[in-house]
Amino acid sequence: MSTIGDAWDYLTTPESWVGANGMFGTSFDGSLRFQQDSIIALTIEHIYMSFAAVGIAAALALPLGLWLGHVRRGGGVTTVISNVSRAMPTLALLTLFAASAIGFGNRAVIIAAAIFAFPPILTNTFTGMSGVDADVREAAFGQGMTRLQVALRVELPLAVPLIAAGLRTSATQTVATVPLAALVAGGGLGVIINSGLATQRYGQVLAGGLLVAAVCLGIDWVLGRVQRAVTPPPLRRATVAAA
Repeated sequence: MSTIGDAWDYLTTPESWVGANGMFGTSFDGSLRFQQDSIIALTIEHIYMSFAAVGIAAALALPLGLWLGHVRRGGGVTTVISNVSRAMPTLALLTLFAASAIGFGNRAVIIAAAIFAFPPILTNTFTGMSGVDADVREAAFGQGMTRLQVALRVELPLAVPLIAAGLRTSATQTVATVPLAALVAGGGLGVIINSGLATQRYGQVLAGGLLVAAVCLGIDWVLGRVQRAVTPPPLRRATVAAA
């Protein structure tokens, strides 16, 4: 049978979705464990790891980007941090973490993916805040607003569309990177690809790749709708008019 036919059979077999023994199990320590033969369980685990990584990255990058963008300083530092973070190979980080006290598994994947997710959020947040028109800032200060009020009530609303775009890019890239988790005993949809390669079931490998692509497209579509929703209508109309 062809690889495409094998992939179709894998994706249309109910047991592939729910697993032979259900979607969830219990580890030796009594904690919840996602079954490795269930597409649904692995998808949930994949999304959990991705958004945990993006959440950690956002918690660090957003405050830093907001502050640096507001004071109009640190553009060079932001560029250096972003470039260094992007230059770090995620697989190399996973290997280093596996050899350290962090060890194998999902925790190492989340930390490595958070480093990878950091640059787009930082760059877009800084650019969005620092790109607010100087006349708008001066007008706000002229009305008696404090620096904090200008940052939160003037600059931030204008920067929200670009910040949301950074979060969208970061999340989509992270979802596409998390399949590497399977190489260090982690979970997620990469398990399907890795086990398919190990057993030379290339239809399963293709099915795993299609599932990862589908999740990436789905996340990107949802976050695209969120980005549009948080963009103020005047900015939305201005963007459409410019296009």
